[in-house]
Amino acid sequence: MDNKNERAVFVYTTHPSVVEAERIGRELLERRLCACVNILPGMVSLYWWQGAIERGEEAVMIVKTRAALAEPVRAAVRQLHSYTTPAILVLPIESIDPDYENWLLGETERR
Repeated sequence: MDNKNERAVFVYTTHPSVVEAERIGRELLERRLCACVNILPGMVSLYWWQGAIERGEEAVMIVKTRAALAEPVRAAVRQLHSYTTPAILVLPIESIDPDYENWLLGETERR
């Protein structure tokens, strides 16, 4: 795809529970902000927070969307998330199967 905003991207985010990740993932899908979310439970995170090293058990959510929707996805996750400072990272995709890309872009078209 030539248009930068018409390419697929991943939005990587973490959540304190699978329940929260599913709630936010379903909301993103219902708003047609993504074609799919993958939720990976059981991640252990070690991180700096307010001057101390913290440990947390989290769920990873990978949101599959188009670049043009990355900012609306970020805003929705930020609004719905329970963390003060949630991890929300937009990751470019270097290569993608054309059929999968067509499906992803088709599911995220304005309706």
